[in-house]
Amino acid sequence: MSSVSSTEQTARRASRSPAFRIAARSGYAIAGLLHVLIGVIAITLADGGGGGGQASEAGALSSLSQAPGGFLLIIVCAIGLAALGLWLAVDAFLEDSADDSEKWKNRIKGIGKAIAYLALAGIAVSVLMGASSGGGGQQMSAAVMAVPGGAFLVGAVGLGIVAGGGYFIVKGVTRRFRRDLAMPGDPMRRVVLIAGTTGYVAKGIALAVTGVLVVIAAVTSNPQQAGGLDTGLRALIELPFGQALLIAVGVGLVLYGGYLGLRARYAKL
Repeated sequence: MSSVSSTEQTARRASRSPAFRIAARSGYAIAGLLHVLIGVIAITLADGGGGGGQASEAGALSSLSQAPGGFLLIIVCAIGLAALGLWLAVDAFLEDSADDSEKWKNRIKGIGKAIAYLALAGIAVSVLMGASSGGGGQQMSAAVMAVPGGAFLVGAVGLGIVAGGGYFIVKGVTRRFRRDLAMPGDPMRRVVLIAGTTGYVAKGIALAVTGVLVVIAAVTSNPQQAGGLDTGLRALIELPFGQALLIAVGVGLVLYGGYLGLRARYAKL
């Protein structure tokens, strides 16, 4: 038996493990909770509250760490998010579409999602270790811009984030997220559709604004313009009707968190 086929068999056994699937589903629920907290913090910012923390995954995890039993909560978050990231990586490895182009497209998409959830697990671990949740985007952008061609790389990353935001918006508007789920019957089906549609669009807007700020930072060679989700959400306030827009996006992020909670139950795993 070749090492490749042996690895594939091991991966298939792992993907069929009930414990692994339950842990992966918990990752969606945890990500949902984080987005609910981000949405609430964003609404607080729109109301003029500055003490709500960072409207980002790191900020949400930091808030959880301050709750009773916060240390254990963050450990559970790290395990669940890591389990989901590993499951998505295994699923991408086992992708077996008949069409080669479709197979590799699905693999790349799956690996990208896996990296995102593993990165979230890494943020949870950093919160456990007492790392600061703010300023990472500016610091990283400054470090990259300091090398030859760094501004172009930062700009490319910004454009990628904008594209990701556009993908979220399109997925919400077209309701393509239904492909990820074993859709329930009414009335829960309507709840899933409303939460998914609104949530994906809101998350897409937040990502698109964040990406635009990163591109501006690259063009102006000013890393202070760059940042993460928190920076993007705060920038919405400066737009016409910015307060109302930020509240709408905050509510949408809460709904996206609710959708992820439902996905924990109805995801095709």
